[in-house]
Amino acid sequence: MRKDALHNRERLLGAARRLFADRGLEAPLEEIARAAGVSIGTLYNRFPDRQALVEAVFADRVRAVAELAERALAMDDAWEGFAAFLTGVCELQSADLGYNDLVARAAPLEGERGYALMGELVERARRDGGLRADVELADLAFVLWGVAATIRATRATAPAVWRRHLALALDGLRGAGAHALPVPALTVDEVRAAMGEC
Repeated sequence: MRKDALHNRERLLGAARRLFADRGLEAPLEEIARAAGVSIGTLYNRFPDRQALVEAVFADRVRAVAELAERALAMDDAWEGFAAFLTGVCELQSADLGYNDLVARAAPLEGERGYALMGELVERARRDGGLRADVELADLAFVLWGVAATIRATRATAPAVWRRHLALALDGLRGAGAHALPVPALTVDEVRAAMGEC
């Protein structure tokens, strides 16, 4: 990539990060191009569609979440690791409305390695008894979707209230005192289908 093309790409990514963080993933591409000081044609030359831009902007978040999962798996207490992982993901969501929107539409860790890491967190916490035995990996989607909605709804009035929402959800996920769940967990395919409808 030529030096000027690389410079334009970095300016576009910077502008997109700022606008997505402030306004969410639906920020107009024309405004992103304008904020970067380039034409909309230049944006489309670098990123053929919104999805390509979103993937480039949030690639660092996917890496950060993978690191959160690895640190959580290294913790001695499986429940504490599980809770720390969910808290870390939600902290990233609360700091960036665009990333919050992305988590509401897709798992925070995509790909085989990402699902494997989250699966290990769930299995380890279940095995140790901290996490209720009937929780499945797909159930984490409900927690993250719910927190995402809380973050968006309370951003201007009570930006930290998502922590209360997450604490309530974590208490519901604890193994101690759990009651049987009324219906089975969604499959991974059902979660993906539901996310596609968001």
